[in-house]
Amino acid sequence: MLSGQALAMTLGQWIVLTGGGPRQPAPVAEATCQEVIVSQVRVHNFSVAVVAFSTGEGQRLDAPFGHAGTRLHEWFFPTRTFRAMQGQPGGSTGIDDAFASAWEPGIGAEIMGRGKFGPHHGPWPDQEWNGWWGDNPPFHTPVFVLTRHLRPAVRMNGGTTFDFLDASPAQALAQARQAAAGGDVRIGGGPSTIREFLAAGLIDYLHIVVVPIVLGRGERLWDGLEALEDRFQIEAVSSPSGVTHLTLSRR
Repeated sequence: MLSGQALAMTLGQWIVLTGGGPRQPAPVAEATCQEVIVSQVRVHNFSVAVVAFSTGEGQRLDAPFGHAGTRLHEWFFPTRTFRAMQGQPGGSTGIDDAFASAWEPGIGAEIMGRGKFGPHHGPWPDQEWNGWWGDNPPFHTPVFVLTRHLRPAVRMNGGTTFDFLDASPAQALAQARQAAAGGDVRIGGGPSTIREFLAAGLIDYLHIVVVPIVLGRGERLWDGLEALEDRFQIEAVSSPSGVTHLTLSRR
């Protein structure tokens, strides 16, 4: 079991896992007319407990998910995808890895809430904190952090740039799409950020992992989103690890 900053960086690697497959060229209807493809907005690998809590209480530097610890993500750690992110060989290649590995291809930018970027709230105590992920975060794209407390953009190794926005979901998405240059936009969480984008009707695809644990407290994903199933086609796949992968595709 990892602890302290090492645990925070390890879980940070997990939190970033959202994405989708590369887009195929649009069919050409006529020699002079090509279908216009609009980039998609997606959520992937977002874990919730059986009563929809997606994080626990008491977030801090060494506990990115509060009292939930690593329990929401134990399904992910054995996968080949996670081990590769740690620079390690091997790992499982079954259902869980098939979903986990879809996080990166085709993504041109990410939008995240401030709670995913770090454990701080209110005015920044300093501007030395650059996220859970160390000097070379695994995003390798522009990342837009939603916060009411702005700070200068941060350029990291490996192509990741953190820009801090005080913007509505629609405004943030417009800026992220421009930065993505035709790629898809990943909504990385946390739960309140995903809820806001769902409520605004801006998400095209979600991959939710239902983990068979009961947290009892924390922050829930689905609050205020009654009848969401009317807007999405929902499919479920059970894994031998005990989790259920739900996919919600806009109708």
